[in-house]
Amino acid sequence: MQALDIRSARRLALARAGLLNARWTGLPARTTRGGAEKACLAVIDRFGYLQLDTVSVAGARSHTLVLLARLERLDPRLPETLLRPAAPLFEYWGHEASWLPLELYPAFEFRRREFRSHPWWGDLVGDHPEVARGILHRIRDQGPLRSVDLDGQGGRGWWELKLSKKVATALWSSGKLAIRERSGFQRVFDLPERVIPAALLDRPWDEQRSLRALVLKALDGHGWAAERSIAATWRLRASSAGLRQALRDLRDEGLVLPCELRIDGARARPGWIRPADLELADRLKRVRPRRDRGVLLSPFDPLLWDRARVKRLFSFDYVLEIFKPRSRRRFGYYSMPVLAGEHLVARVDLKARKKQGILELVSVHREEGRSDSDSLCAIENAIRRFADSLSLRPTGRIPS
Repeated sequence: MQALDIRSARRLALARAGLLNARWTGLPARTTRGGAEKACLAVIDRFGYLQLDTVSVAGARSHTLVLLARLERLDPRLPETLLRPAAPLFEYWGHEASWLPLELYPAFEFRRREFRSHPWWGDLVGDHPEVARGILHRIRDQGPLRSVDLDGQGGRGWWELKLSKKVATALWSSGKLAIRERSGFQRVFDLPERVIPAALLDRPWDEQRSLRALVLKALDGHGWAAERSIAATWRLRASSAGLRQALRDLRDEGLVLPCELRIDGARARPGWIRPADLELADRLKRVRPRRDRGVLLSPFDPLLWDRARVKRLFSFDYVLEIFKPRSRRRFGYYSMPVLAGEHLVARVDLKARKKQGILELVSVHREEGRSDSDSLCAIENAIRRFADSLSLRPTGRIPS
């Protein structure tokens, strides 16, 4: 049984997440003239997905924040345009609603079959066949259709969507439609054969091949991961027979290794790692990440969504308070962690006021024991770098 300690697993997680020096990550650290889109696609390929979210209170949506955290000099307008005709991406339910590398399209055939009955709304297509046929015929005859242009009267929230929009989403979830592009962050629906290359569309993978590929891709982004984290990466059923069979097969082929995470004073946690990452973790023991370089992370960053893993590796108890009433929030509506070297040292709540050209610092909460000058410098650097990327002027004072 191989084993890692907390520090080794943490450094490996940062390296695989593209948040250490490029020497260790294998990813670009900044964009170059003509190479910005390629750099963005390299980051997405590392995780296998880029999670989407609509909230833009800090000045950019989550998928842009994830890329800005890794790629200096990135134009924040570029990530909004990554999904378009002929791009090597598709949109689907990966981790959540995500943009994924196009070559993974056959891997989600099992989910398209499963989602013939929509996971939230049930068999919408079966319950409303005339609506479904109407949408498909309209798109076939008239071309791509924006979600905002679907007929019907809608409500104000996600759960009050108009029927036609729900049915279109159900058709997309089951593979009868595809997302051609995003226009103003609105989905544009089209027929799959107009979006997905025939070689990928016509040759879906069986579930076991899919699970093997998704396990390897999850470890590609995590470094070390427990089985639960691997499953949660793709919203699979943890401890399912298929997932465990995939892990056994990959182990027998030498592509993954069982590896414990050893925690002082606690029971070791079983997990998995790729052989190359075990070697990388050993080399990273001799690395001293700079503590004064700070960067802001999206609440939905691939490094952060597994809150239990974040607490274990970083001793950082992260809570997103968007859905809490203002009076019950401790850290703010959209608090973004500050990464300094290999530590999460603070939480910053920001509000972009683009008409005024400012980035308002609503609040800063430094982690206990992080009152040193290096952490303060990291927070300042992180806010300044983020503001500069949005061409905004930061306002507000960081408590010393």
